[in-house]
Amino acid sequence: MNLTELLPPEWRDELTPFLDEKATADLGAWVAEEYATQTIYPPVEDLFAAYRLCSPAETRVLILGQDPYHGPGQAHGLSFSAQDGVRRPPSLSNIFKELNEDLNIPKPKGSDLTGWAKQGVLLLNSVLTVRAGKAGSHGNKGWEAFTDATIKALNARNERVVFLLWGSYAKKKTVLVTNPVHAVLEAGHPSPLNRVGFLGSRPFSAANKALADGGRPVIDWDLTATV
Repeated sequence: MNLTELLPPEWRDELTPFLDEKATADLGAWVAEEYATQTIYPPVEDLFAAYRLCSPAETRVLILGQDPYHGPGQAHGLSFSAQDGVRRPPSLSNIFKELNEDLNIPKPKGSDLTGWAKQGVLLLNSVLTVRAGKAGSHGNKGWEAFTDATIKALNARNERVVFLLWGSYAKKKTVLVTNPVHAVLEAGHPSPLNRVGFLGSRPFSAANKALADGGRPVIDWDLTATV
């Protein structure tokens, strides 16, 4: 599996300078073996959905997750997003609760965040695959370097990107954002297991303010028309 060849061309061009060729090839071989021998989420056709829906030039906000949902029919390549028709994950429920309290936006009926992705919100997980029923099972296999390269590529751009980093794992990526044109907004993880630090953080209005201050269009966070 040639991972860089599976990327949209514009992402391939921007990530390549930040990727180690051998490590990326080794990761691709390992991921291909996992798809061939295990039940892996998301489906391979959705592996790079976040990149497909949101080009580098269009990216205005990055929301970083850890790894995909590991239940059947949930993950489809976008962090925190789940396919419609499955039970809404608890973290996403808290995201929608905060969205409602922050911007008075109604909670959507579905769980698909594609509407955000199409507006320039890169919904990126740090690890892009997972074995069914085994959260974190594909951690430390090489994906982190691949997705760190994505953050570095966005950092190298000179149009503002707002990085929403939720939880201790995501906050570790702050060191990758060194270009002062960008904005980093940290908060607690939206998981219900984390009782402080996310609810009340008002990330959506803060992201839009940071975008406006940087001269970029704001995000219409209302998904009710598209989900």
